[in-house]
Amino acid sequence: MLVVTLVATLAAGLQWRQWRMLQQESASRAQSQANWVLVGALDWARLILREDARSAGINGVIDHLGEPWALPLKEAKLSSFLAADALAESGADEAYLSGSIVDAQSKINLTNLVTTQNGQNTLSPPALESLSKLYQQLNLPAVELKQWTSAWLASQPQAQAGTSSQANTAGPLRPLYVEQLGWLGLPHSSIDTLKNYITLLPERTPINLNTASAMVIYASVPGLDLAAAQKLVQMRAQSPLQSLTEAQNMLSMSSALSSADFSVASQYFEVRGRLRLGDWVMEELSLVSRANLDVKTIWRRRV
Repeated sequence: MLVVTLVATLAAGLQWRQWRMLQQESASRAQSQANWVLVGALDWARLILREDARSAGINGVIDHLGEPWALPLKEAKLSSFLAADALAESGADEAYLSGSIVDAQSKINLTNLVTTQNGQNTLSPPALESLSKLYQQLNLPAVELKQWTSAWLASQPQAQAGTSSQANTAGPLRPLYVEQLGWLGLPHSSIDTLKNYITLLPERTPINLNTASAMVIYASVPGLDLAAAQKLVQMRAQSPLQSLTEAQNMLSMSSALSSADFSVASQYFEVRGRLRLGDWVMEELSLVSRANLDVKTIWRRRV
């Protein structure tokens, strides 16, 4: 009886190990397959942005929320593009792809927060004022803003006198994504609140008034109230802004909007792709840069 029990135990153990290895192999194959699908989705998004730039010669060099790239892709069935045996092994009946392209310049770029004076990095007063207005409107503590912006300044690489700060050079503990602002002591609850309004880009960029939310416009334009920003958003939905002069007239501003701080076109875009294979989900976020017809991927990360 003892021998039979021992043999049964060993057989059950071997069977479990074999089942476990098959599960691991199936998961690895599904992950690899999903990764290639998401790479294809990213290439498709880059093609859309390239075609949008190609049509700019006809429609004018502007980017707005009425263009094809701004339309999100709802879950679309992709099982016909995947191998039937892989689907069977993964236990999934169907595969679905969804995604979206978001104008990264519709948010406040934290790279603009640091400027260089006499070879020393300092916080930019206009950028700091924008964040202060945003914090106040979102009911976040002002002391928190002072703490993490000071840490952000300390994390920047020191620039040489007479040159601008090298924003694309990572200093000590310098975050690369908004989610990494926790390194500077920013609570995760505040990051979740701010991430729809701020971003981190490789260089200084203007805010696109055609795509920015009313909250971002209110925080970024000096002397503007939230009601005026909301009115601009409503007016541009009927007819996209063609120039900064048109935006200035809509806002009834006496001073001109600086092209260094504001624009009606964009260079950086965030591409989000999500693949659902049964109960298994993979999601990726990518940052792409577009210069004329050249659309490059800056980074990709699994979210």
